[in-house]
Amino acid sequence: MIDIEQASHSVGPGKFYPLVLCFFVGSGLAALIYEIVWFQLLEFVIGSTATSLAVLLGTFMGGMCLGSLAFARIIPASFHPLRVYAALELGVGLIAILVLYFLPPAADLYASIASQGFTGISFRALLCAAFLLAPTVLMGATLPCAARWVESTPRGVSWLGILYTGNLAGAVFGCLLAGFYLLRLYDMATATLVAAAINALCAALAFVLAAFAPHRAPPARAAADRAPLRLESMAAYLTIAISGLTALGAQVVWTRLLSLLLGPSVYTFSIILAVFLLGLGLGSSAGSLLVRKARNSLVMLGWCQFLLVAAIAWAAFSIDAWLPYWPVDPRLSINPWLTFQLDLARCLWAVLPAACLWGASFPIALAAAAPQHEDSGRMVGAVYAANTVGAIVGAVGFSLILIPAVGTLWSQRILIAAAAVAAMLILVAGLRAGVPAAGRRVPVTAVLGAIVAVPIAATVLAYGVPPVPGELYAFGRTIMNPFYEPKMLYVGEGMNASVAVSEDVEKTRYFHVSGKTEAGTHPIDMRLQRMLGNLPMLLGRKPRSVLVVGFGAGVTAGSFVAYPEIERIVICEIEPLIPRMVSGFFSEENFNVVRDPRVEIVYDDARGFILTSKEQFDIITSDPIHPWVKGSAALYTREYFEHVKRHLKPGGVVTHWVPLDETTIEAVKSEMATFFAVFPNAIVWINDRDNGGDVVLFGQLDPAPINVDEVVRRFDRIDNARAAKSLRDIGFVSAIDLLSSYAGRGPDLSAWLKGAAINTDRDLRLQYLAGIGLNVDAQERIHLELMKARRIPPDLFIGSAETLAELRNAIESNKRGSDASPPWQR
Repeated sequence: MIDIEQASHSVGPGKFYPLVLCFFVGSGLAALIYEIVWFQLLEFVIGSTATSLAVLLGTFMGGMCLGSLAFARIIPASFHPLRVYAALELGVGLIAILVLYFLPPAADLYASIASQGFTGISFRALLCAAFLLAPTVLMGATLPCAARWVESTPRGVSWLGILYTGNLAGAVFGCLLAGFYLLRLYDMATATLVAAAINALCAALAFVLAAFAPHRAPPARAAADRAPLRLESMAAYLTIAISGLTALGAQVVWTRLLSLLLGPSVYTFSIILAVFLLGLGLGSSAGSLLVRKARNSLVMLGWCQFLLVAAIAWAAFSIDAWLPYWPVDPRLSINPWLTFQLDLARCLWAVLPAACLWGASFPIALAAAAPQHEDSGRMVGAVYAANTVGAIVGAVGFSLILIPAVGTLWSQRILIAAAAVAAMLILVAGLRAGVPAAGRRVPVTAVLGAIVAVPIAATVLAYGVPPVPGELYAFGRTIMNPFYEPKMLYVGEGMNASVAVSEDVEKTRYFHVSGKTEAGTHPIDMRLQRMLGNLPMLLGRKPRSVLVVGFGAGVTAGSFVAYPEIERIVICEIEPLIPRMVSGFFSEENFNVVRDPRVEIVYDDARGFILTSKEQFDIITSDPIHPWVKGSAALYTREYFEHVKRHLKPGGVVTHWVPLDETTIEAVKSEMATFFAVFPNAIVWINDRDNGGDVVLFGQLDPAPINVDEVVRRFDRIDNARAAKSLRDIGFVSAIDLLSSYAGRGPDLSAWLKGAAINTDRDLRLQYLAGIGLNVDAQERIHLELMKARRIPPDLFIGSAETLAELRNAIESNKRGSDASPPWQR
């Protein structure tokens, strides 16, 4: 009789590779869901500045690197790899669930000890490490774990590439599943539990398969008997590291530029990431098949990097010169799914070729670095770690250093140069390798020709990369249908955002962030900005200190400069370029606010500042970017408003901007209902004259009636003459005229807001609701419904009978105009 154990070992692991591929698909799917959820969760704590995100990304990828390196050194080769893999999957799922429960206490701890500057960044790094290192180390160990079980043959190395491909395929699906379904319809807890269930299923199947699949531990070898690291292997490690650097560097650069072109919504970022992952997966699959018959894997890796020089240039030309001028008007369709298809097509056109080559580089590098009779788990871990280290350097270096220092144009030229260096390095190593195993010589002439051609091609292509059109920074996705013929006054690329200042033929100036017009000197814009500042000043109780969230053109912050009783103005701005470079273009309108001695400018994420600051203010006014822009919805959550409320002094007030353009009525209701959940008696003021479309929410820590006579006296006081003149200049001729913009109060709008989604840190539902309404023109409908729901409660306004009658008549007669709208609403 044949021994059962001997029979099982005679089968070989090869027949089980397709089943292991299924595990890796599931593992990649769960990993991307976690990545999106964790990034979103931790942004609430550490902020969403480029520095914070670089720390977050560095920690995430650093954990993957540590896991890939540590696996072969810690886990004995005698352990069955499939059982170890199952344990890794279970560990990731368990830790992910724990993060959901332990992150809120960690946020409270961070708020109590964090500070600004280097100390604050250090705390952010420690917090990221505490939450991300454990699960990411386990994730990073999964591929080396599988490599230890795969046969050390060309077919086995090829299957390692296929497993990597399957992991990426699962990641593509996980990215789209999380971005377009789980987080849009549910919340982060649901998404986490779905991913954990996938981890548990993969672990269970791996345990079952381990009972049938053989594993022969490689014989132990003394350290002295181990083959020294070959120069060819070292070249492969360095090349794959540079490949990782260019891949993540390009992703940073192209994501910034594509988000201008497509609109920086959460859906755009999901599409861009999915295209990158799709390209990596397709390329990895092709590379895995090619290495089976490779004459010389080093030379093949060199040709791959040579082609990357051209592919990076292709993407640069596409994004900078071609795609912006495709005859596309995204406003023609209000169906977001049609728009997403168009966005996907443009991303595929630009990014897919380079992503495929980066994906192919990994399995080819595995074949190039693999010496004979070496622990395959150790080898795969080293290649994976080299690629990850390069990716960390690329992501951090381009986002924090190169883009702010030299801009996206030179950053793309540097990417081309780096790919050329990698190509020449590995081609020289391939030439040195001599005769391959198959006995056929390396085509020396072709390789020498490529070594000479690489720097020439790279120089020509890098020099030819065109600059990004300035209009893209101003109009973004509507560049082919601009709202006016602009004269570009300034374009700048900061660490956190791209900004621009333009002027139309009527000498009206506009301020743009991330391809969106956010402020300007048009009367409608000026009214909104002055309302955000003057309403709390006139309605507050002897305010002395102010916090302004978001600098913009500086007009809102400058409104407080006109009041002599204000002693301190703190401005929190995420992008240093805006106050430093943009403010001067609006110095007359903002009363040269940056030079006022009462002003302190803090460069930080507003939520992070609110979370960590111990200071309280009489007034907090927020003018954030549109809520459909990724990250800005965090300034519209119930938790954020609660933090704001805790930073108000007794009698303090808060104003918050809500846009009515480029949004849906569901999103607007969500914004209002969330604000009213924290400030139940809040008041709504509307900037609706001349077809305006903005709402100002006004909340009080200690709600009290508005004494109209007192507001009139403040408006007419001689020491407030400059503030009164600034209001008259933009159409508010009196205090009564300003108060006539009343549009409702929280309790009176409850029926209209019934069923509205409350935006919380747990789900950030608003960014998905608002992102769907990018092309929707519901402003008129929202205004009409709001006016229909408006009531004037008898206890809201107090004062003399004559003054109250005048105000009531002004409110009831306040009608929208029709012929003075700004260019983007004509």
